[in-house]
Parts: sequence; C-alpha cells; structure tokens
Amino acid sequence: MESLVIPVLILLIAGAAVLMVARAIGRRTAGAQPSPGTAGRGTASRGTASRSTPPGDPEEVARAAAAKLTEDQHRRLYALIAQGQAMAAIKLYYEASGEGLRASRDAVGALAAHPQPFRSAAPEAPETLEHDDDDAPERFPYRYRAIASKGDVTREVSSNMLNDEIYGRIRTLAKSGDTEAAATALTRHSDISMKQAREFIALLDD
Repeated sequence: MESLVIPVLILLIAGAAVLMVARAIGRRTAGAQPSPGTAGRGTASRGTASRSTPPGDPEEVARAAAAKLTEDQHRRLYALIAQGQAMAAIKLYYEASGEGLRASRDAVGALAAHPQPFRSAAPEAPETLEHDDDDAPERFPYRYRAIASKGDVTREVSSNMLNDEIYGRIRTLAKSGDTEAAATALTRHSDISMKQAREFIALLDD
C-alpha cells in the first residue's frame, strides 16, 4: 500500500499544476478578447465619430455668410481667399461674424466655392415725399427760406411750398446719398430749375 501512495500523490500534484496552468491561460485569453458588450460599444463609438451632420446647401451657406460681412470685410476676405491664405480668411470671418471655428471654416469654404457679390443691407428708406406724385404741393401763406453754403459758396431757395418738415426730409434724402431724389423734391416744392436744385443739394453738408 505504501508503494502506491507516493505515485498517487505525484499524480494529484501534477493534475493540480495542470489545472492551475489551464486556468491562468484561460484568464489571459479572456483579458485579450473584449467582451461582447465592450465590442459593441467600441463599434458604436467609432460609428458615431465617423458620422457627421450633413451640411446645408453650399450656395445658401455662402449667401448667408456674405450677408454677415461689411463691404470692407467682404473685400479683405476675398483678397485672402485669392491669395490662398485660408487660415487668415477663416480668422477674419470668425472675428467678423462671431460664429464658431467650424462654422467659420465651412462659411469660408462655401464663399470660396460659390463667390458672392457684396450686397449692402437695404437701409430704411427715408420718407421721400411720395404723396407728392399724386397731389400738387401745398402752398403756404408765407415764403420759406432755405439756405445752403459750403466755403464761400451760398445758395438760397425761397418758396411758399416749403416748410421745416419738407425741407428736413429733403436734407435727409441728400445726406443718405440720394441727391437726385433730393433735387427732384426741391424743384417740386419751389420754382427753381433742376440745375439750380442740384447745385443747392451739392452744398448740403454736415
């Protein structure tokens, strides 16, 4: 019996050693392979990273971007695009529009691909005496004197179809740059010629 005990003990020890080695190898293999749940999350994450929001119509993006620029900014930005200075163009648009860097990059790309002419925002049109087209100017019981001067040159218009309100609207037209409309309104509310009206309007200055 004693002769059998030693071989049995050796077999048991060897079996235990094999089992421990097998378990260690099993743990190592399990650690190297991601679990199904982890693999699914990793795939989903990569899918999310590669997915991007479809951009809008580039021409619409370009039009909207151009509308946010002043005439000087519009000119400088297209000069930078023409010179191939994309980063400088993006920086200029970023500072001018207040949008984010990615939106600024997309806007500059759209502006480069679809060049936009500068369109100034239509200013609120001053009151232009449109009602005078249908009705004759009112004649007041007094003559109003309008005087314009610049340097040594002075012009005067005296008319009983002028008053402070009408003359103020004519001045507003002149200062807004619509000198022709201002001259036309002045001739309508006085007896001077168009040439004289243009000369008078040319003297209106701050």
